[in-house]
Amino acid sequence: MPSFAYPQTYHMKTPAEFERCYARKRSASDGLLVVYAGENGLPHPRLGCSVSKKVGNAVVRNRYKRLFREAFRLSQHDLPTGVDLILIPRPGPYPDLAALRDSLLKLAARAARKLGPRSTPLPPDGGGGEAGPAEAPQT
Repeated sequence: MPSFAYPQTYHMKTPAEFERCYARKRSASDGLLVVYAGENGLPHPRLGCSVSKKVGNAVVRNRYKRLFREAFRLSQHDLPTGVDLILIPRPGPYPDLAALRDSLLKLAARAARKLGPRSTPLPPDGGGGEAGPAEAPQT
């Protein structure tokens, strides 16, 4: 039976990790969620939650984050691997867990498809932007 643990390695923590995912500009949305996706170079998905103050006070925002983490924990084996997912709630009433799980699975797959195949996965530190040494012009 697969483990449904949610270890720290499955969390996106640093602002740089969030920025790298947002900069990739690959997202999918429906009436409940907006999901941003980016490669992480790991053998498992990671979750990041972004719940704005527009959604409500701290109690409401924390409730959304708990729902997101639980939906991710229960669905982690069905999500695409090697992908960072940032979940953003849409305004409206609290979704129930079953609807949130269905939405997460559908949107994560759609956002991951938009990433397309990569020849080399990005390392977790966000590399991939380094340029090699410039060649001298031939005379």
